[in-house]
Amino acid sequence: MFSSRNSSKPPPLRLKIHSDPANVAEARRAIEMFSAQCGFDETSRGEIGLVVNEALANVIRHAYQGATDKPIELSAEKTDDGVRIELRDWGVGVNPLDLPAKKRDPLKPGGVGLICMRQMMDEVEFQKQPDGMLLSMSRNRLRPRQTGAKEAC
Repeated sequence: MFSSRNSSKPPPLRLKIHSDPANVAEARRAIEMFSAQCGFDETSRGEIGLVVNEALANVIRHAYQGATDKPIELSAEKTDDGVRIELRDWGVGVNPLDLPAKKRDPLKPGGVGLICMRQMMDEVEFQKQPDGMLLSMSRNRLRPRQTGAKEAC
């Protein structure tokens, strides 16, 4: 059982993977294990893993347009309040928040990555780089109760 009072600080997680979808599950497991070391409960670990899974899928699909041999760097650090995660790619460098909103068709797969990021993380920031994009996200262990109707992830 992990406690939110766990003061030990695990070493930062650093993964360098290629944009092959076969690498996504391994990265998700690694971030979920890291989140456990940071004191997150099982539900929160699953949410953090889902967000990273969706973010990686978006990098592969959109930033690298399906190429399976491009670099992605994933890093995570424990913070005083929770965890901070960064995903770096060297793709097309388009900030998805700058794109016009698309109407989501619930019968078509996809289109929920940004929704999940906004709902399951406390901070989400895309920072355009000269040669790609840096996605920074954070999640606190203690979060205010979420109320109101939300679109499902």
